[in-house]
Amino acid sequence: MTTGKGSIVDDQGKMNNFAVEPDVYVQEESRAGFTPYAELLNGRLAMIGFVSLLILEVATGHGLFGQF
Repeated sequence: MTTGKGSIVDDQGKMNNFAVEPDVYVQEESRAGFTPYAELLNGRLAMIGFVSLLILEVATGHGLFGQF
């Protein structure tokens, strides 16, 4: 049984102070494999990496392998 504030009271009248479990649902679209979401994320991360390497080269005057 639940009260108006979302807390749960068992059949003996004791209040359950633990978190209320969320409703379970299944996503219709999978986010694994070659999906448009994965390709978008991959492209964005590649652009961030490329720009980071350019900034590193401009800031230090050496390429990536020149750092080591």
